[in-house]
Amino acid sequence: MLSIAPTGSGWIEVICGSMFSGKTEELIRRLKRAEIARLRVITFKPKIDTRFSLDQIVSHNEQKKSSIPVGSAKEILALAKNADVVGIDEAQFFDNALVDVCQELANHGKRVIVAGLDQDYRGKPFEPIPQLLAVAEYITKTLAICVKCGAPANRTQRLIQDPNRVVVGSSELYEARCRHCHEIYNNSTPEGDNNNL
Repeated sequence: MLSIAPTGSGWIEVICGSMFSGKTEELIRRLKRAEIARLRVITFKPKIDTRFSLDQIVSHNEQKKSSIPVGSAKEILALAKNADVVGIDEAQFFDNALVDVCQELANHGKRVIVAGLDQDYRGKPFEPIPQLLAVAEYITKTLAICVKCGAPANRTQRLIQDPNRVVVGSSELYEARCRHCHEIYNNSTPEGDNNNL
């Protein structure tokens, strides 16, 4: 899909979609290909995401890649200084500072690959992904399969009623749904749309 650009040119790639749509799997695939090309690769994940591993990104089909957990997007700048390719998983758990961080990395000649949810459990845009989509050179939208009807799914259904926008979980709390089968509960409006914890 993407060829290796001349040395010194950088760009941003965004892989987005609902839960269970293969975002992390695609991120891992691209990072492994970069390693085969003998590029220096570094991978980050938010510290809040401890579902499968503390120091690895893990796809739902159990593919794994070592990663560095960080508490904020700004930590990535210093840690990625010597990398050619920077992978960032679960981008929706970072604040909007991630956009400037990715821009700065790309401006310094790095290939930046970001994966994350583009919609929250209500079907609303999930920052900072919309902002990253606006500045990215390459965008991949992944789809899951609706567990109710089998149609292509681009939404994440929360299975519990919790007013917080961010509730970390996997198949015990969420499932993929299409537009038609997605449900929003009346009391699920968060007090604020801030996804910082």
